Amino acid sequence: MDKSQLTEMTARRAADGPDGPQLTEDDISRIIDLLFGTVERAGTIAEALKAQKTVVLGSFGSFQTADGTATFRPGTALTEYLRDQIR
Repeated sequence: MDKSQLTEMTARRAADGPDGPQLTEDDISRIIDLLFGTVERAGTIAEALKAQKTVVLGSFGSFQTADGTATFRPGTALTEYLRDQIR
């Protein structure tokens, strides 16, 4: 799945919410760019990692650095979901 597909899917999910669409695809695309960065500008996750901070995203998981390399550690809920242990 590329960024445009992720953006489109997220916009559809936002529209399915109880209050209808609150975020446009442009809003979501901008948020993704701000979090993960672009070629021209680092995102907030990269900036935090460069500052030797761990970024924890709830039950999704966490990003951290070890010896200058970024790593991702999935959270329990994500792992269980991928193993079909929760619905």
